[in-house]
Amino acid sequence: MTTSTAPAARPHLGLPPFVRALAATHFVGRAGGVVRSFLVLYLTQAQHLSPATAGAVVAAVGVGDIGSQLLGGWLGDRIGRRNTMLAGFVGAAAALTALGSADSLPGIWVAAAGAGLTLELFRPAGSAAVADLPAPQRIRAFGLLYWAANAGFSVAAVTAGVLARHGYGLLFWLNVLTSLAAALIVWFRVPETRPAGPVRTRQALLPVVRRDRLMLALLAVHTGYFTVFLQTFTTLPLLMTASGLDPATYGAVLALNGIVVVVLQPGAVRLLAGRDGSTVSAVSMLLVGLGAGLGAVSHGLAGFAVSVVVWTLGQVGIAVRFGDTFAGLAPAELRGGYLGLASATWSAGAVLGPLGGTALLALAGPTVLGPVCAAAGLALFAAQRALGPAVRRRTTERPIP
Repeated sequence: MTTSTAPAARPHLGLPPFVRALAATHFVGRAGGVVRSFLVLYLTQAQHLSPATAGAVVAAVGVGDIGSQLLGGWLGDRIGRRNTMLAGFVGAAAALTALGSADSLPGIWVAAAGAGLTLELFRPAGSAAVADLPAPQRIRAFGLLYWAANAGFSVAAVTAGVLARHGYGLLFWLNVLTSLAAALIVWFRVPETRPAGPVRTRQALLPVVRRDRLMLALLAVHTGYFTVFLQTFTTLPLLMTASGLDPATYGAVLALNGIVVVVLQPGAVRLLAGRDGSTVSAVSMLLVGLGAGLGAVSHGLAGFAVSVVVWTLGQVGIAVRFGDTFAGLAPAELRGGYLGLASATWSAGAVLGPLGGTALLALAGPTVLGPVCAAAGLALFAAQRALGPAVRRRTTERPIP
């Protein structure tokens, strides 16, 4: 089996047209991706589950995510980036339909795991398609995808808050339709980019990664980062509800996340692209820890809003160098697999964050959750800084074309 590289196309502002098509799928998918951010409220208010049980169901989505990222990276290297993205978007539409229709706890668990297995399948495949670009274009292309996703997310947060007043069923149907729309964009506008070569001669991913101690260390640090970051999406709505704020207000505050990214991301790419990636990531992880800690101890709308802005600044910094860093470490024939493993750190955080955040909030309260988040940010800052010299040596010794 061989796959031909996508034919050369006239660049637009330095990027080929398929990158804009990928950005469109990210915008459409995220603009309609309203279920996940409101899932804990749907489970506690519409399905009448306890906060702990709801947190565990959200974690089940995260468990599916881990398989999704690994499978998406592996499939992207085997059957192609395009086919993997199509399978992900169509599969997500089916899984979300099942989740919105489930009326028993076992059915909810199964559908949640299925949603997790498909919702993010496109991510490592799309990232691998960007990683197939020449190195000078990667940071800009990854930045464009991230910007488009967060532009969509800001639309989703406000839209979901309004629609939720009329029933959570509308959120599921909107998510299903936009997943199918993203699949159509891939079908018509995204070519295959996987480097040509017989599949059977490609290296096996896991033996290579097991020997790559730097990759393993970076995976561990980023898992810690995403655990701190993603627990906010489960504990923040619970904290705001406990303060007497309604779902629409939560949606408006959450929309600040997307708005800040949309406004700052283009400038951040220009400002941070030429700086040391490990330093950028370390400072960003510190900001996320401090912002999450502030949100946990806040009591009013202003405090929650400021906390979202602080951890969003850290999120922007991570996004600028995340994909490019892992693409630079990967052998050319294993870019999909390496980026799948990198994306799996997000999924691992989606499991550990909701479980740890809701458990700590229930057992010890926000006055303990806040300092723990801040301390985690400091520890991640130190660990990422310590890995910086090795990352610089690696990318200098083995530049990726």
